[in-house]
Amino acid sequence: MRVMIFGGSGLLGQALMHEWNEDEVVGLSSRDVDIRDKEQVNEKVQNSHADWIVLAAAYTDVDGCESNRELAFAVNRDGAVNVAEAAQRSGAKLLFLSSDYVFDGKKTSAYETGDTRNPLGVYGCSKAEAEVRLLELLPDCCIARTSWLFGTGGKCFPDTILKLTATRPVLDVVNDQRGCPTYSVDLARAIMQLCRKGARGIVHATNAGSCTWFEFAREIVRQAGLTPEVRPVSTQQMSRPAARPANSVLSSSSLQALGITMPSWRDSVARYLRERKN
Repeated sequence: MRVMIFGGSGLLGQALMHEWNEDEVVGLSSRDVDIRDKEQVNEKVQNSHADWIVLAAAYTDVDGCESNRELAFAVNRDGAVNVAEAAQRSGAKLLFLSSDYVFDGKKTSAYETGDTRNPLGVYGCSKAEAEVRLLELLPDCCIARTSWLFGTGGKCFPDTILKLTATRPVLDVVNDQRGCPTYSVDLARAIMQLCRKGARGIVHATNAGSCTWFEFAREIVRQAGLTPEVRPVSTQQMSRPAARPANSVLSSSSLQALGITMPSWRDSVARYLRERKN
């Protein structure tokens, strides 16, 4: 199987390149191709003769998207459409990485794949609109929604927490937003299985279990054997440019229906800390 990965230098892209050993895999960074450039994308895809294209390239700065709306839609929606159109021309299958931020967080239970999209901010809107356009263009594409991605080789929540512990005896962390932390290595392995199984439609792919950012931070500090106090605060106390969903827990039923399971988020924290140390 030939696989082309857009976003090969990102957190997920690095994990995909490292884990995906049994197939012929090519990873492209933003330096190799700008997905906003339709001709560039088409040329890369046509030359690759790929069976599967994994689109992990995105503008993921949630707060930055609020002040850079045009860029967010140019990359996350229009860039995704460019890749989908190229996949359509070449006959390749497409897996698109989407987000829990397509939901408004008002549901009190885990979100299922068929729940109504109602994003709160620009980032979520750009991803939601991309989903709609891609399903129109390629009804057989696979949209893998994930959340709270972390891993080595880039900026992420655990890395930020660990760096802050070096200078702060007390960390204030939001305790009224709940989601599913997802380790890049585990997500990469799930994506490999989705492609090999020929998955189509929307799938939710996150580590098992859920927590708040406060609970996530407390577990990182505990497992790292560090001493700073982690204190719960409200979203209101930590004002940010972009609104966040209070509940963005994604149900694992769609993934389990395909015979794929992912480890618990607590287990993934332990493996992340080992990988980061090494």
